[in-house]
Amino acid sequence: MNRRPITALALADVHPGAPATSKPEVTWIKPTELLVDAGYQRDLSDASLRLIRRIVERWDWRRFKPPIVAWTDDGLEVIDGQHSAIAAATHPGIDLIPVVVVEATAQSDRAEAFVGHNRDRVAVTAAQMHVAAVAAGDPAARSVARVAAAAGLILLRLPPARAVYKPRETIAIAAVRGLVTLEGEERATEILSVLTEAELGPITAAQMKAAQHLMTDPQFADLDRAGLIQTIRATPARQAEQEAKEHAAVHCVPLWRGIAAVWFKAVRKKAPRTDARSPSRMPKGGIAIPAWVPEDLIEDYRDVAHLEGEERAASHVRKLKMEAAR
Repeated sequence: MNRRPITALALADVHPGAPATSKPEVTWIKPTELLVDAGYQRDLSDASLRLIRRIVERWDWRRFKPPIVAWTDDGLEVIDGQHSAIAAATHPGIDLIPVVVVEATAQSDRAEAFVGHNRDRVAVTAAQMHVAAVAAGDPAARSVARVAAAAGLILLRLPPARAVYKPRETIAIAAVRGLVTLEGEERATEILSVLTEAELGPITAAQMKAAQHLMTDPQFADLDRAGLIQTIRATPARQAEQEAKEHAAVHCVPLWRGIAAVWFKAVRKKAPRTDARSPSRMPKGGIAIPAWVPEDLIEDYRDVAHLEGEERAASHVRKLKMEAAR
């Protein structure tokens, strides 16, 4: 077990504040007897209703956080924990809940405490949630862990100091999970292995999506995997990212499509042509080359058509012709 005791930190230049109120008490109460002040509490949004529904459907005392409340002239008022209190009131099997009673006589004190509860907290990252989910035995989290291990992908809990990443590292846990969900463990491992073998770092969500596109779309079935790895490894990351951003801006497509276009073009340029005299105009992959496309731009037309469609390819080639004529 990886347990450690809570220890005090030696924090420099910290001056502890004196407790301003008496120590809180814990008491049990019917949740329907609690009050909510609309003057500072949040209204129930659609997200709030979904959260309350989940709490009710998955009720577990081990997940329950006692609301923080304070006495007023009308009764106990909730400062923090409105969703938990409403969920308890909604659940037919819950009669009483524990609450922590603090001293906050004035509304301004209670509102200030509400602000403190919702401001003074460190959000749990997706990567940290993943680690906890693996320890809890969550099947989806364990599937992600297996794929990462098989692909040689290093899942970080937090971004490294000064954002200096090593090859094969990523914090894009959600993207890995999405890839595993869509493609399955075996195929997701193959896709991620291309990025890890190319020694990318960090490996981003956009890069994962680009690799997925190139390795799963039928129009790229003849794309050489080894050539793709070599191309990614040989292309400076900043250069590839800049070219991808420019492509995405010009063609009004997501960044991942820009990355896929940069990689695809680089792989095609390195691939030997079957006919050294002239690229073929014959339909390939369902794409026929129009007669007006110059021979030296046939491959450019075909590459863009593969990625963005024939209209985009035509626009791209016309632009190249205009630039060459200047």
